[in-house]
Amino acid sequence: MNMTATEQSTDRLVTDLKRIVQDSEALLHATKDAVGDKAHEVRERLTDALASAKHTCRGLEDKAIEGAKAADQTIRAHPYQSIGVAFGVGLLIGVLVTRK
Repeated sequence: MNMTATEQSTDRLVTDLKRIVQDSEALLHATKDAVGDKAHEVRERLTDALASAKHTCRGLEDKAIEGAKAADQTIRAHPYQSIGVAFGVGLLIGVLVTRK
């Protein structure tokens, strides 16, 4: 199954967000013994940002799943049209690639 550019971007964004969350959680864990008002304030802001990033990531994943389900339903409802569109797009790409 080929992914569209939007799906690839969404997938990359979700992966990046997960990596940022993991790195930030590791940073929070590593600095848990830091003292001072500034350290406490930074940890609080980072914790809030992490919660927001996790929420956004879950939303993006849910949206991607809904999109995949909608595409699957459309393909199942119109299999011959889907094959025709895929063939046409493939043909168009083939023509464009072989042009000199």
